[in-house]
Amino acid sequence: MEKLIINVAVCGSAPTREQNPAIPHSPKEIAEEALRAWRAGACVVHIHVRDPQTGEPDFKREYFAEALERIRAESDMLVNLTTSGFNIQSEDQDEERLIPIALKPDLCSLDVGSLNFRGRVFINHTDWVDKAAKRMQETGVKPEIEVFELGHLRQSLDMVKRGLVDDPPYFQFCLGVPWGAPADLSTLMAFREHLTLDCPWSVLGVGPHQLPITTHAMLMGGHVRVGFEDNLYLSRGVLADSNARFVERTVDLARILQREVATCEDARRILGIKPKA
Repeated sequence: MEKLIINVAVCGSAPTREQNPAIPHSPKEIAEEALRAWRAGACVVHIHVRDPQTGEPDFKREYFAEALERIRAESDMLVNLTTSGFNIQSEDQDEERLIPIALKPDLCSLDVGSLNFRGRVFINHTDWVDKAAKRMQETGVKPEIEVFELGHLRQSLDMVKRGLVDDPPYFQFCLGVPWGAPADLSTLMAFREHLTLDCPWSVLGVGPHQLPITTHAMLMGGHVRVGFEDNLYLSRGVLADSNARFVERTVDLARILQREVATCEDARRILGIKPKA
């Protein structure tokens, strides 16, 4: 099997310190969590940013830039900046969501398709998705195509067919989000069956689904995402004190399953991403 890419999502936009005191807020704290996970074996980090004082989700360019610079100063980790922009309320939010692309990270998340999500509608209309894909392509940023339903996967495959995504496309199956596709084995197998391309794919599972669904993915030849954005507990009632704990467990499982863990250099080769200057 291909070497295993471990992606760590260190804070997301929803978890709070009331839920887990280890949630990072400032760009410095976010970078430190990323570097702990890198030392534990993660080669990709998925970044949301927060207001350093309140911990509320934010989308300021300077916060993204500081986290990116701090991570690159101490590691060869691949950095994936979000374009979700849940907290943006301005009239020009479609353009504001593309701010992270201009910083030229290695990857940016690309949410394809809309859905009911955490008590609201997460809107990703077709024109914006195509615009974001083109902007990433022009800037040399790899899209991590995030799909929450099979319909999103169909849309993504059409984008690849229309040349909006360079080879190899890279898919993230997002399972267990209310009210997206469930995080169970039959759903994961359906997603894999409908992914008609020979290309890298990864999976995340929300909450208690994180461990079983990522283990299934490892056995199926996929890659995995772990971390506080998706799950706060190492086991029932036991909070993780760092994202690195999830990475360490994933590395241990990979060794048991005889799946070699990818280095950052391996991940660049698998995803077709050139090193940044």
